[in-house]
Amino acid sequence: MTAHTVGAALTQARERYIQRNPISHSLHKDSSEYMPGGNTRTILHVSPFPITFASGEKARLTSVDGHTYVDFLGEYSAGIFGHSNPRIREAVHDALDKGWNYGGQTTMEKILAKMVVSRFRPSGMDMVRFTNSGTESNTVAIAAALNVTGRRKILVFSGGYHSGTLIFPMDLMKNPSARNVNLPHEFVFAPYNNIEDTNEVIASLPPQSLAAIIVEPLQGSGGCGPATKEFLHYLRLTADAQACLLIVDEVMASRLGPHGCSAEMGIKADLISLGKYVGGGMTFGAFGGRRDIMDLFDPEKSGLQHPGTYNNNVVTMSAGIVALDIYNASEVARLNAFGVRFKTALQGVLVHHGIYPPHPDGAARDIIEVDSFKNDTLIKPEEDSVAPHERLPVMFVTGHGSMVNVRFSGPSSADLKALYYFHMLQNDIYLAPRGYTPLTWN
Repeated sequence: MTAHTVGAALTQARERYIQRNPISHSLHKDSSEYMPGGNTRTILHVSPFPITFASGEKARLTSVDGHTYVDFLGEYSAGIFGHSNPRIREAVHDALDKGWNYGGQTTMEKILAKMVVSRFRPSGMDMVRFTNSGTESNTVAIAAALNVTGRRKILVFSGGYHSGTLIFPMDLMKNPSARNVNLPHEFVFAPYNNIEDTNEVIASLPPQSLAAIIVEPLQGSGGCGPATKEFLHYLRLTADAQACLLIVDEVMASRLGPHGCSAEMGIKADLISLGKYVGGGMTFGAFGGRRDIMDLFDPEKSGLQHPGTYNNNVVTMSAGIVALDIYNASEVARLNAFGVRFKTALQGVLVHHGIYPPHPDGAARDIIEVDSFKNDTLIKPEEDSVAPHERLPVMFVTGHGSMVNVRFSGPSSADLKALYYFHMLQNDIYLAPRGYTPLTWN
C-alpha cells in the first residue's frame, strides 16, 4: 500500500467519522470557544475532533450521537473495573451518605494504607502516602530523591511517561531544547532497554551525581514495550553503585503482577508510584517505598511537606478498599492470561495477512522496541533463532499481560495508525488513538 493510497483511505475514513458524529462535532466547535482546542485533557484530542460520550456501563460507552462502543481503552488503565462496577458504586454511595469533605483523618485511609503496603511490599513498599494522581506521585517521589541525596540530576528514558509534566518522547531526547511543559529538573536522557548505551550515558556524568533513576517496567504511553529483567536489574545495581534512588513508575504496570511489576521482575525499588485503578478508578495516586525515605514525610521526624485536600478523600479511600479486594491475585492472573490470548489472536491476524512474520514454533512474540540514539532497532532477548536487530514490520503488537498496543512503523506509520483508529470506531470499538488497548476486568 503506497503513501498516496493510505492518505486517500484516511481522508475517506475521516469523512465517514464526521458524518457519523454530527453532535460530537457541533459540541467540539462550541467548546473551542472556551477551552483551547475544545479540550482540557490533551491525550483525548483527536483530529478532526474527539467523540463526546454521554454514558458508560460495564465495558461499554455510549456517545451523544447514539453509538455504543466496546471500550478497549479502559481510561488508559485507570478504568480497569469498567464504568459501573456494582461493588465500587455501593462503596461510593455509602461514603457519600456520610459526607465527603471532612478536613480530618478517617478510618478508610488507614484500612487502605494497610492493604496497599501489604500488597506491594514485595516490590519494595514499606510505607505509603496517597495523592490525587500518578502525576503527583511521581512528582513527589522525585522531590524526595532530591532531598535524600542533595543532588539534582534525574536519569530518564526514551518513550517514558511519568506525568503530564514528565514526558520524554524520542523527539525530546534528540532535541532537549524543544518546547515542552516538563518540570525544570536536570534530566539526563538515556535509551530505554539498552544497557550498553545507558552505561555510556552514566559514565559521561560526574561520579555519583544522580539523585534518581526513574523507569517504567512497561512503558504505557511509550507503546507497551516491557523492560527486560536484565535491564531492570542493571538499573537496580547502578542505583546502588551511584548511591541514588531507583524510582519505579508502576502507575500502569502494577496491574501486571499480584504484588506489582517490580516483584515480578525480581527487584525492589526504593520508591514506587501507583495510579488510579488502585483507587477504584477515582482521583487517586500513591507513592511509597523504603521506610527511611518515607519517614521524611513524618511530621514528628522530618516534616517534609506533602499536603493535598483529596489525598484521603473518603470516596476514593472507600472505592480503593473494594477495588483491591476485587482485583486480587487470581484476577490479576486471569486478566493477564486473557491478555496473552488477545495478543496472540491479534498477531495471528497479522501473520495470516502476511504483515507480521510468524515465530518458528508458532508462539506469540514479545517484541521489545529499543529507541537508541544510534538507530531504531528491535531486540528479542529470548529468541536465538531471530537476528538480534531486525527491522520493524509495518504493523505489529507489543505488550505484556493485560496491557497491549497495536503499533505501526515506516514512513506512513502516522496515517496507518489514524486509519486503524477510525476503522475500529466505525466498527464500534473504542481505543486510544495510539492503539493502546489495556484490558478491563469486566
